[in-house]
Amino acid sequence: MIFEKELTERSGSKCELCSSVIDLTSFEVTPPQKNNADDYLLVCGTCNEQLSNPEKINPVHWHCLNDSMWSQIPAVQVVAWRMLNQLKGEGWPQGLLDMLYLDEETLAWAKLDSADEDAIKHIDSNGNILQNGDNVVLIKDLNVKGGGFTAKRGTTVRGIRLDPNNAEFIEGRVEGQQIVIITQYVKKS
Repeated sequence: MIFEKELTERSGSKCELCSSVIDLTSFEVTPPQKNNADDYLLVCGTCNEQLSNPEKINPVHWHCLNDSMWSQIPAVQVVAWRMLNQLKGEGWPQGLLDMLYLDEETLAWAKLDSADEDAIKHIDSNGNILQNGDNVVLIKDLNVKGGGFTAKRGTTVRGIRLDPNNAEFIEGRVEGQQIVIITQYVKKS
């Protein structure tokens, strides 16, 4: 474990995100800023697994951010901000994001997620980047295959989900039915 002694002292021998004392390990917050212990967190096995593999994220586990987001440690603030943004489609994280304050330097670090360079970007018809949980408006009547109805232009689709494998597809509910929508037919509201 990198910087084991410093992280253990700083955290009081518990996960800096959820306060668990089981299976603790270091976790590097990327991209590194200072190349020392300030770039790392001491996290439990559960947090580490979910941070390392977004497919395994359990939104209920991250209610712990309600407490840890108030940490004075920039690396903890960065991870809290990123997770809350990633989960904001769940509803409850938006309230925490509205309360979370990061100084300019820490916010810039939080927005520098190194995965962003390789990540698929979902862009609406006006060139705006879409995120999970955004609301969009249809700009064209769309025939819903298999649904037996037409989604009308001007319909607001709330709380969209992004397709992680295809930048052109988002999912949302229209007339109570979950449908896939092509990004070129929506604008962010």
